[in-house]
Amino acid sequence: MEILQAKQEEESLQKAKEAELEREQLRWKAKINGAAIPERFRDRTLDTYIAKTSGQKKALDFSKEYAENFDQVMKEGRCAIFVGKPGTGKTHLAIGIALSIMQQQRSPVFVTVQRLIRRVKDSWRTKEETESDVINAFASPDLLILDEVGVQFGSEFEKQLLFDVLNERYEKLKPSILLSNIPSEQLSDYLGERVMDRLRENGGALIGFNWDSYRRNN
Repeated sequence: MEILQAKQEEESLQKAKEAELEREQLRWKAKINGAAIPERFRDRTLDTYIAKTSGQKKALDFSKEYAENFDQVMKEGRCAIFVGKPGTGKTHLAIGIALSIMQQQRSPVFVTVQRLIRRVKDSWRTKEETESDVINAFASPDLLILDEVGVQFGSEFEKQLLFDVLNERYEKLKPSILLSNIPSEQLSDYLGERVMDRLRENGGALIGFNWDSYRRNN
């Protein structure tokens, strides 16, 4: 009788562990979805980034420091810009940072400039949210990862929208990471000095990804 009872208790404990694991997996999936991390990039952790050259090691070390000390990053509102050719690992490291700070119960959001612009323009045609709602939505997360900066035409509307989002975050001490394929001097022309000054403040770093594409070599 005691053996049967012990077995039942053990099975009950195992079921409880499995149920908790399932709940934790669902919570993590909800966080991933909330961060809008694309399916293709959800396994891009800092641990899976392969750094062979000194430049790659520098970029990885920066990303690890940024993630590990994110509380201090938030106190300073410290931003970063990853600049380099396509396929050099900018998105991998930025997503790695996002996944790491999610473990710290922080809220990152990933978005391309194109999707940000599209969402604002969609707000003009619907009553679900206003342009101000969209700006506030991207000004609120603990970390904003803004991808494909400079890919678009660079209209005055686009520049003003990016300024509005990044300035709101600047005023709230909310850090941002920008990813761009264009050279740093062109990026400065594209974003404008007002934005660049805010990104550089409090030690904001520009990390160059000056090596060949991983995708081309694999």
